[in-house]
Amino acid sequence: MTEWTLDTAHANVEFSVKHMMISTIRGRFQKLEVDVDFDEQAPERSSVVARIATASVTTNQERRDTHLKSADFFDVETYPEMLFNSTSIAKVSDRDFKISGDLTIKDQTHPIVLDAELLGTVAGMQGGRVTAVSADTRINRKDWGITWNVGLESGGWLVGDEIRIHIEFELVAPALELAAATA
Repeated sequence: MTEWTLDTAHANVEFSVKHMMISTIRGRFQKLEVDVDFDEQAPERSSVVARIATASVTTNQERRDTHLKSADFFDVETYPEMLFNSTSIAKVSDRDFKISGDLTIKDQTHPIVLDAELLGTVAGMQGGRVTAVSADTRINRKDWGITWNVGLESGGWLVGDEIRIHIEFELVAPALELAAATA
């Protein structure tokens, strides 16, 4: 099994949520670390640990970002990171996998399943190998104690409960490991 390194220049953790029940607000986290043991021959034997800096949240609207960082949402002073730790990876097809794991937000941990697609593995531009992965899931923010909301005069709520998460990233295996693998 090879330990791969996250290419942070090609990594995105994005989310979307309904606003006023009719429009969609999108955001992302700009700082993350991922430890991956990736088995190219049997990806289901791989493992993933991801740490996401909660203070790196951005929706391109400063006032909203400040509110998301407050105790009403991520409480970044008390909980500086979210953690995902894979527990199993199930092969669905040659490219599709179900990555089960524990997601911890604000010291509350719940199991989630990521629908992941292995987009391919190629020789890297500077040696080594590059693998790309895309993954999606949906969670209910209230399961992690993120319950702040405002009722609307017309009925309904300002912030939706369902959060859609989309992740895309590239991993790089060092050239030394590539050379050893082909020797």
